[in-house]
Amino acid sequence: MNHPTPGWPAFGAALDPLSSARQLGEGWAQAMQEMKGIQLAPGALAQLQAEYLREATTLWNQTAMQSVFQGSAQTPAPASTPPAAPGDRRFASKDWTASPAAAYTAGMYLLNARTLLQLADQVEADEKTRQRIRFAVQQWADAAAPSNYLALNPEAQRKALETKGESIAQGLRQLWHDIRQGHVSQTDESQFEVGRNVATTEGAVVFENELFQLIEYKPTTAQVHERPLLIVPPCINKFYILDLQPDNSLVRHAVSQGQRVFLVSWVNADERLQDKTWDDYIEQAVICAIREVQAISRQPQINALGFCIGGTLLSTALAVLAARGEQPAASLTLLTSFLDFSDTGIIDLFVDEAGVRLREASIGQGGLLKGQELATTFSFLRPNDLVWNYVVGNYLKGESPPPFDLLYWNSDSTNLPGPMFCWYLRHTYLDNDLATPGKVTVCGEPVDFRRIQAPVFIYASREDHIVPWHSAYLTTQILTGKKQFVLGASGHIAGVINPPAKKKRSHWVNSKLPKTADAWLAGATEHPGSWWPLWSDWLASHGGKLVNAPKSYGDRTHKAIEPAPGRYVKVRG
Repeated sequence: MNHPTPGWPAFGAALDPLSSARQLGEGWAQAMQEMKGIQLAPGALAQLQAEYLREATTLWNQTAMQSVFQGSAQTPAPASTPPAAPGDRRFASKDWTASPAAAYTAGMYLLNARTLLQLADQVEADEKTRQRIRFAVQQWADAAAPSNYLALNPEAQRKALETKGESIAQGLRQLWHDIRQGHVSQTDESQFEVGRNVATTEGAVVFENELFQLIEYKPTTAQVHERPLLIVPPCINKFYILDLQPDNSLVRHAVSQGQRVFLVSWVNADERLQDKTWDDYIEQAVICAIREVQAISRQPQINALGFCIGGTLLSTALAVLAARGEQPAASLTLLTSFLDFSDTGIIDLFVDEAGVRLREASIGQGGLLKGQELATTFSFLRPNDLVWNYVVGNYLKGESPPPFDLLYWNSDSTNLPGPMFCWYLRHTYLDNDLATPGKVTVCGEPVDFRRIQAPVFIYASREDHIVPWHSAYLTTQILTGKKQFVLGASGHIAGVINPPAKKKRSHWVNSKLPKTADAWLAGATEHPGSWWPLWSDWLASHGGKLVNAPKSYGDRTHKAIEPAPGRYVKVRG
């Protein structure tokens, strides 16, 4: 892993504030000249230089005063505090404030980072270009933080002295381990095993083909709703995010509520599947799973749930079946899913025509998108929390990350066939074709979500940076069945995995569905705790009558192949 070398005015010999301001301004101005057609807003550079000089001078004077007091017999002055944003854990340790040099280094870094971001905001360009520049600057700034380097991190230095160098030796051992495994350790992965202490809800694989295994879970109630529930998780991750531990498993919760639950466990694609397309994933996986669940349960209609891209796949499959005159869904649940990709948030910064063409040329006709590449990309959407935090802890301090089931799942990535991924990238994130009725054809049928007649429960997370909740709300304007929209607190994963017993977070409900998300929120009522009970009641209302729970898995033509969670989910990329 290559780390940028700190070359900011705060580091090295450029300690004079005026020199720092001049170097910062000249360096950025030169960079702007090299980027043809991009300029700063008039007067922005001069104003930011003046503000920078004032703040840098204040910080220098505070540091000088602190040094004078520490070097005298007088009562020491309070330690200067880096002007960190509230909650910035990088400089929260007292080691940063105990030393004037460390406090000054942190303070100048934060000032420089803030000024560079302000300069990026002043670039005269279209919004996407400006956001891309800002993202690049933020990535560089986060990587260049003095906390990331042993020579500049007083907390890591103190620990090295206290442990007589053992923390550095342990950090090097952990660095070598992570180099061999190909990713930064976010948790102690040795503490988890799929099927042993994650993905443990009892069940059996009752069908499989080359793209997926179909798991049926064992009922825990004497009676179940006659209409089963089919869950379609995202194919870019392993399904057990929905079945982590017994106390935070959405699968186990659904089973406990009298649902007969089936789930798609996606294959971790290898070279044998490198030619598979989006149509294959719809016809041979999602539609196939629907038909197998219908056959096993002997129900013409089932309830269906899709999570993230699983929701996009599921909705597309139902639209294809609707075009064929079939309505297999008695209800549809969409969790943090896109149907309208007009605003994809930060991910939009990575997608443009040139980038998509490059992907199509490299893997679009055959090949694999490695899961680790996707995992790394998503981690760098929140680099301080999901990258540099572990670089500092694992390597500089020699600390082992604690076991955490969600982060273990996060590191267990899944490969995708190149043609399938490229179709998805172009027709959703780039061109947003699925949102326009009939614009694109899948499995020989024009996709029109309006043809899906099922009632739908739409869930979004308020702090979701993968599927912004305003975009998830657009689904209410696309689907024509009776709809209920619920907004939960927290992010893409933590908002979804929120069991009632934890009594955490909250959710918002509004029976009206105005045209805009902001109007919906303005009229919404906040309720404490999980949204799961609300969904369970809604799902039960579409489950049909209660019948005796089946005593065995599958049926005469669907024998249990192996115990859940099956083989496919255990294959690591």
